[in-house]
Amino acid sequence: MEIRKMEPEDLDQVMSIEEVSFPTPWSRESYEGEMQNRLAHYIVGDHEGQVVGYAGIWLIIDEGHITNVAVHPDWRGQGVGEILLNALIALAMIRGVQRMTLEVRPSNLPALRLYRKLNFLPIGLRRQYYSDTGEDAIVMEKLLLPDGFV
Repeated sequence: MEIRKMEPEDLDQVMSIEEVSFPTPWSRESYEGEMQNRLAHYIVGDHEGQVVGYAGIWLIIDEGHITNVAVHPDWRGQGVGEILLNALIALAMIRGVQRMTLEVRPSNLPALRLYRKLNFLPIGLRRQYYSDTGEDAIVMEKLLLPDGFV
């Protein structure tokens, strides 16, 4: 699997994954806008021309906020999400990010397990964050150590 920058021609495949992954999927226009946003960086996992997953991050000064991560149902449980997140972490470190954050539904146990495995820690709760279900969001954070820090 190749990790590469999301391109406009990936959007049909991204949208099909988006629609089966989230109760309230982002619109195609949202992704088109994000691809023009200089603070946003989106990547895809490409297996022989098929987008099997994607992830995005906003990089603002020394902070990174993961906006979304999704994997095609046929590819879940095979490490694609972890590879995508590690690619975002590497990008953040190259850009000098010191702190990464994300929100996750408490009901999304596979995502919570993955985030904990990658040393994201819960730091807060956003009550009724998800308007589609009224579910809370767990805010998680990962601190990145600068090179040479002991």
